[in-house]
Amino acid sequence: MASSGGISNQLFISVQLESPRLAELDLDPHLFGSHPVAGSWDPCKALPLERASAAVWNLSCVVPSQREPLDFKFLLKQRDDSSQCIVEEGPNRSLGCQSNEVEMRTAVFKLDEGKDVLECKVQVETEMLSPFDLAASWKAQQEYLQPSRVRGAHDVTINTGLEGSAKNGFASGLELDLEKYVVPTPNMGSGVVYAANLTENPRSLLQTGSSSNNDTAKDIVYNSTKGDSSPNHYVNTMKGATGGHAPSLEEQRAMFVDRGVGSPNFARPTKQTFSVSNFKLDSEAKDMPAAEGAVAAAAVADQMYGPKEDRKLTIVLVGLPARGKTFTAAKLTRYLRWLGHETKHFNVGKYRRLKHGTNQTADFFRGDNREGVEARNEVAALAMEDMLSWMQEGGQVGIFDATNSTRIRRNMLMKMAEGKCKIIFLETICNDKDVLERNIRLKVQQSPDYAEQTDFEAGVQDFKERLTYYEKVYEPVEEGSYIKMIDMVSGKGGQLQINDISGYLPGRIVFFLVNCHLTPRPILLTRHGESMDNVRGRIGGDSSLSEAGQLYSRKLASFVEKRLKSERTASIWTSTLQRTILTAHPIIGFPKIQWRALDEINAGVCDGMTYDEIKKSKPEEYESRKKDKLRYRYPRGESYLDVIQRLEPVIIELERQRAPVVVIAHQAVLRALYAYFADKPLEEVPNIEIPLHTIIEIQMGVAGVQEKRYKLMDAVHPTAGL
Repeated sequence: MASSGGISNQLFISVQLESPRLAELDLDPHLFGSHPVAGSWDPCKALPLERASAAVWNLSCVVPSQREPLDFKFLLKQRDDSSQCIVEEGPNRSLGCQSNEVEMRTAVFKLDEGKDVLECKVQVETEMLSPFDLAASWKAQQEYLQPSRVRGAHDVTINTGLEGSAKNGFASGLELDLEKYVVPTPNMGSGVVYAANLTENPRSLLQTGSSSNNDTAKDIVYNSTKGDSSPNHYVNTMKGATGGHAPSLEEQRAMFVDRGVGSPNFARPTKQTFSVSNFKLDSEAKDMPAAEGAVAAAAVADQMYGPKEDRKLTIVLVGLPARGKTFTAAKLTRYLRWLGHETKHFNVGKYRRLKHGTNQTADFFRGDNREGVEARNEVAALAMEDMLSWMQEGGQVGIFDATNSTRIRRNMLMKMAEGKCKIIFLETICNDKDVLERNIRLKVQQSPDYAEQTDFEAGVQDFKERLTYYEKVYEPVEEGSYIKMIDMVSGKGGQLQINDISGYLPGRIVFFLVNCHLTPRPILLTRHGESMDNVRGRIGGDSSLSEAGQLYSRKLASFVEKRLKSERTASIWTSTLQRTILTAHPIIGFPKIQWRALDEINAGVCDGMTYDEIKKSKPEEYESRKKDKLRYRYPRGESYLDVIQRLEPVIIELERQRAPVVVIAHQAVLRALYAYFADKPLEEVPNIEIPLHTIIEIQMGVAGVQEKRYKLMDAVHPTAGL
């Protein structure tokens, strides 16, 4: 066969041989055959296969196409005596040199004069390529990707051949109706949930005998001011404590971050040189956090050197209604919990609705409505008292969610927290009218404040009137430690302004917020197709796919093509292990990125073993893992907490992405990722169900996180669960 211009196509050959016994027998597999490249049936010139893992050998080569088929066989050579060869039993293998082929067939070798039979799984794949295709591919890899190589595979590959779907038959592998494959979601609902309803339940308003307890709570809040226990007197006392003056922006040290599509650019203040010495260590936790690695190291350092009042941290939200405060608070709570920090979200609106009902009109929120102001300050103080009580019981980070739009209110909160926790104000500012209109309508649609309002437009008008009252008394944050998110929700850039922020955890929070946005997009999570180690019940390893796994890879390619057909900016993420790379291989038209962070949990000395083998040979390890699967670390391996730590960059990048992402990874890794999106406690992570051949679609956007699952096929064999 020849291409245009009389230039012959080239035959690309990929051979993979798998056998756990070969390494034990000190035998190396080779390929020899009729073509001169393969030794022309001379065993001394046979091509050796390269060992890719403990049980897998590979060989890839390119040969000129020819009219005659390429006949070959496998042979085994002793490592210390290459003159002794064992040739594969059966007829010669034959490859047609004019077409694309995939052959899967077992290779049988007779050992010890035929008394012992060795079977090896073999996969041979051929593809016809023109010299121009080969040259273009090589040039692209060398000039643009500059990749590092992991087991011979590039970190990034891009296959843009959209026409290949029909040729490969993937489009016919899945019915057009994707909803046919939808299965129930066991953990997270698919409906939209009002985020404030998921916050911490008010303690002081839900106790038995609520009326008497409410009076007691009020006395606790206000009895520190003798002669007048009213909320107004209390907050006025707080204002007096600051001298009635808040320092201006020019008087404070500040740092501004221009937030673009890529990494943020940091601009230093004009009045004061910014240096590392401006940062001091803050203590984030009284006790060791559940997470390990960098988190534990920072916690120890801060515990030893940080001032006592800074060991607890409160993030106080500030902003006008419909600016995304509750959404931001929920995301931040979920992130900190996932990292192992004991975090709770307290929503003052939830307190207000419980104490004063949900039928308050806009007049309740007027700045000159004395009763309304007192009532709102009262529930804010109750929520703050609940949060401080929780911190005394061991809580680490409190997220205090309310408008907190006046300096008087913020001074009240700072006075209550004095000596008990460090406060950082997080102000959300949005000037995009389209975003505000969308948020207002979403608020009226979801908030319990308008559940009894039958006229939707009347509810929108009432909320806008409430917003006007807040705007009249609103005072931007200019005091204390603060973070300002300015126009960061629109997806058009924005600015992050921070002042007097120091310490490991506050810095981590800033980095997380820099990368957050509200652009709706799906994230698809799926395990690799069934592997040979899944069939054998072995953990870890780097085995290839079984026949069922290969079928799933084709079905997945068809699914991705249909589900993301209008999303050509999507990308495919895999680990560096071949079972995920092979699962992603049939997917075309999207860039494929390999993450070492997505590799399966390292089973250390137990890698490649079954659980029965571990139980028999390492009973102490087996029992230790059974007692605490979350914290158990395999000897010379990893724990689930280790996996969570190395996955943090993946989470940050998933938050930063504005296009869909398909993550093809492993059970333990996907358990950890799913726990982040579903806000699952760390203790539940090792037992989350992530079935084979099932796609978990996480939809991220302004309405929060929803889930949908698609089961494309059943697993043929039981699978090992790390």
